[in-house]
Amino acid sequence: MNTIIGFLIVTGSVVGGYILSHGDLATLLQPYELLIIGGSAFGAFMISNPMSLIMKTFKGVPTLMGGSKYGKATYLDLLTLMYDLFTKARKEGLMAVESDIEEPENSEIFSKYPKITKNHHALEFIVDYMRLIVSGGMNPFELDNLMSLELETHHHESHQTSNALTRVADGLPGFGIVAAVLGVVITMGSLDQPPQVIGMHVAAALVGTFLGILLAYGFVGPLAVALEHRAQEEANFFECIKTCILAQVQGYSPQIAVEFGRKAMYATVRPSFQALEEHLKGNRG
Repeated sequence: MNTIIGFLIVTGSVVGGYILSHGDLATLLQPYELLIIGGSAFGAFMISNPMSLIMKTFKGVPTLMGGSKYGKATYLDLLTLMYDLFTKARKEGLMAVESDIEEPENSEIFSKYPKITKNHHALEFIVDYMRLIVSGGMNPFELDNLMSLELETHHHESHQTSNALTRVADGLPGFGIVAAVLGVVITMGSLDQPPQVIGMHVAAALVGTFLGILLAYGFVGPLAVALEHRAQEEANFFECIKTCILAQVQGYSPQIAVEFGRKAMYATVRPSFQALEEHLKGNRG
């Protein structure tokens, strides 16, 4: 929602200010300038990135139109899921959760938390490391190193889309200049025309520069930053999972283990200690 509102504010401010300054809106409507800038930027984007990243970017941008999926409710579900798994393992032994982690889609525990099970990467992360714990053979230090390595790799991978869009934003002003130069070329070829015709060609050329800068700093650049924030939110979610699991391996009780995870959250989504305790009690009830 913020993305849509922001686009409207940028467009309204620029176009509104132009109109209020007695500008002719029709002068800004230069589809061929937009074709030169947008087409060139898209072509450069295609050249610079593998198809997998291109598709990932196209899938990632539309998700910005909605809210973040890592809200307080999702974190409460995560902590409660971890608590349930740890409690079962503590009471019945580690082997008791083997069926849950081998077939989470058929698990009574996992089925209670659709927000988590629908997140393929998070679910895979949880079951993979719980499987390692059940199988034994890894101490907390080794497990910490392995999880950190995977999260670092995931961090770099999740930032690829924002980096790709940032490069597009960096190139758009240059493509705006290309459009402007071509407009000047057209203008030079029309010097025998009346002044109003030459003036329109000059205006069209200047609009090319205007569009390149506006698209870079008003639209594509902010989209790249928004994708980066989403990647950071996801990274924090995985860091919370990691903290809970490591606390469990180090021998802490389920209540304390999920408290470790709660402390790893951003303050904006972190539930209070009382809220978490009440949620755990309600789930047990």
